[in-house]
Amino acid sequence: MDEPRRYESVKQLIGVSKFVLDVAVLLFLLASGWSIRIRSFAQMLSGSNWLRVMIYMIIVGGLLKAIDLPFSYYSGYVLEHRFQLSRQSLTAWMKDQLKALAIAAPLTIAAVEIIYLLLRVDSKFWWIYASIVFIAFAIVMANLAPVLLLPLFFKFKPVENPDLQNRVDRLARRTGKRICGIFEWSLGEKTRKANAAVVGWGNTRRIIVSDTLLKNFSGEEIEVVMAHELCHHVKNHIWYGMAAQSFLTFAAFYAAYRVLPPLARSFGFSGTEDVANFPLMALVMTILSLAALPAVNFFSRQLETAADLYALDVTGDALAFVSGMEKLAEINLVNKTPNKIVAFIFHSHPSVEDRVKLAADRVGQSV
Repeated sequence: MDEPRRYESVKQLIGVSKFVLDVAVLLFLLASGWSIRIRSFAQMLSGSNWLRVMIYMIIVGGLLKAIDLPFSYYSGYVLEHRFQLSRQSLTAWMKDQLKALAIAAPLTIAAVEIIYLLLRVDSKFWWIYASIVFIAFAIVMANLAPVLLLPLFFKFKPVENPDLQNRVDRLARRTGKRICGIFEWSLGEKTRKANAAVVGWGNTRRIIVSDTLLKNFSGEEIEVVMAHELCHHVKNHIWYGMAAQSFLTFAAFYAAYRVLPPLARSFGFSGTEDVANFPLMALVMTILSLAALPAVNFFSRQLETAADLYALDVTGDALAFVSGMEKLAEINLVNKTPNKIVAFIFHSHPSVEDRVKLAADRVGQSV
């Protein structure tokens, strides 16, 4: 088995193993009564609903994080070094993990506090209010992430390469659209992987291009990548993604609204507003997310294919498109011909094989 296939297989095995263990832990907390015991302990420490939820989430969240940590360490550090992708020291990797935890932990606790507040206030329509709050938060964070969150982990600076700037200006003239800000992304400090993306919306919308991509790709290949990312900007793909995520948010909370009352009684909870049913809610959300994954990734692949076609049409350079895809696959250890079923369920982007075929079909020749 070649390196990309081995890398993909191990990554998938780790991901599936982590998922199965997380589900098993949530089921154990429910079936064993430990979730009720933890809630009772939190209740003993404080009569405040807010503090009770916070104490419960610190304990349960800490347990889940402790269980996930070995998987994160192996997947994010050991495996990346084994395949000579990572350039991070263990200390630097741990600093990133701590920063991510410092951001995620308060946000998670705040999110759970809001859900159980709404459950206490209105047990009939809580799921609608929760959906609206979570969607609004996601929209705000999508705006703030490029200027507030991403700089905590990476350095960014405006791209100053004159040749690239000329190419970008040409793309702008061809498309008739103003190019949003283009920033060099210091990904090379942490990995040899190459990447580019459109992030933010409104005044923070920008294209970010990794320094590893700028260093290893030709001007023509970079132009094709930029045209691909430009399509996401011009065609408002971020908002399509937001709309899909909003639908899934409503669906997930509605499912929890329908499932929680009967199951809460069967597990001995005092009601749907009892924080001890958090593992049950998490299971409902997890199962629904897994069920929706093929559809979500299918939708994502459609947007990526549209961006590929846009890049081919705007640049007219199928050869640079193909060489760029091949180079990305080589640098990032991407399996060019993944299993069709695995790709359908788990992959958010078309395979390299499909993208090369798309380019060949577009120009009506073999490339």
